[in-house]
Amino acid sequence: MKNGSKASETRPMPNPARPCTNDAAPTIQAPAIQAGLTAANYIGRARAARLAGHAMRFPSGFRALNHAEFRLFFAAQLVAQTGSWMHSVAQSWLVLQLTNSPLKLGFIATLSFGPILLFSLLSGVVADRVPHRTLLLATQTAFAGQALALGLLVWSGQAVYWHVGALALLGGFVSALDGPVRQVFVADLVARDDVVNAVALNSAAFNGARIIGPAVGGLIIGRFGVVPAFLVNCAGFLVVIAALLALAARQAPPRRRAGVLAQIVEGVRYTVRTPPLGTILLVLAVVSWCVFNFSVYVPLLARDVLHLGAEGFGFLMAALGVGAVIGALTVGTRAREPGVGAMLALAAVACTMLVGLASIRSVPPVVALLLVTGFTGIAVTAGCNTALQLRSADSLRGRVMSVYTLIGSGMFPLSAFTVGAIAQAWGVSVALAIQGIAGLTALAAIAARRRAVGVR
Repeated sequence: MKNGSKASETRPMPNPARPCTNDAAPTIQAPAIQAGLTAANYIGRARAARLAGHAMRFPSGFRALNHAEFRLFFAAQLVAQTGSWMHSVAQSWLVLQLTNSPLKLGFIATLSFGPILLFSLLSGVVADRVPHRTLLLATQTAFAGQALALGLLVWSGQAVYWHVGALALLGGFVSALDGPVRQVFVADLVARDDVVNAVALNSAAFNGARIIGPAVGGLIIGRFGVVPAFLVNCAGFLVVIAALLALAARQAPPRRRAGVLAQIVEGVRYTVRTPPLGTILLVLAVVSWCVFNFSVYVPLLARDVLHLGAEGFGFLMAALGVGAVIGALTVGTRAREPGVGAMLALAAVACTMLVGLASIRSVPPVVALLLVTGFTGIAVTAGCNTALQLRSADSLRGRVMSVYTLIGSGMFPLSAFTVGAIAQAWGVSVALAIQGIAGLTALAAIAARRRAVGVR
């Protein structure tokens, strides 16, 4: 039993058809009476099941939403993540306005994700020791404060590049803690059979926000500037805080006697040695390094190649998000996570799209390729996420998901800085081509290793 609300939704109602018996009374009944009682009992159980699920029933592709607490958290996350994408668009545009430097834009991404690279494994240990809701309340409060501070700095006319960098670094430290616990908390809210669907819907919410946030953010930035985008992001996190306070509190996991370092080693060893998770994580590493540099790729594509403004930038990010939502929902309709072969194929398509983007100079084909890139990239990440969630023990899940966060997000500061440096020297088209070819080469090596060791 993972949470109080779920228990209230699934606990059978008292069955009025069941006779009250006395231990001292005779229990032998006529066959006809027994048959009647059996039928009445069946009807009573069916009625109880219907009443237990009368609030909402969703199709199988959205079955995780049958859990009331997951519905609440899902809705709040959609609001907050929409604001976060507006913040991301506004921050990228602000940096370009302040510096006009692709390298400095890439460095902001490095500051945002660097702490994840350094501290996500430690955060996994914290996630296994401290109540998940308590940690999320702390991270959402910090995110809200960060967005409010940046908005006020720009509104007052005092914002300079180092302000953006310092707040991005602060957000990175918060994200290092937020990532593992958020992944685990999603699994807390549903039954184990619905974890695949919950993870996929969580990815769909994230990428649905990628559609709405950049599109709305681009319009707002074009008409009113970047300040409203930062303030909307702050308000979104307040919505999540309210939702978390409405959820049932969870008990802290049992505290382990082992030291922090020993627990980190235990989590990494478990993840790496559980087949085929090692191969899946290698695929995720390639996609994270080569593909998921959109906060660097897309604004430079919009400004330098397609000669678009803030609205056009938001539209391109929205196209990427549409593909990602479709990819997440496709994973969610499956009974189990994609296999290793499917992940390799999807990752190869994503890298091929980068090579295509390097050679295109008009908007419609770029939109089409971004759709495909979003679909394939998120299918890989959602598949890896569900594989780790389903194959890990409850006592280790926080640390296992910290490895996922380390690879899925922690590599970004290095790759973003690399992409920014290449784009600064030779342009974003060259950066896209190099990253795409490097990704395809790495995937070919992983496929050869897979065949050699017989991983399925």
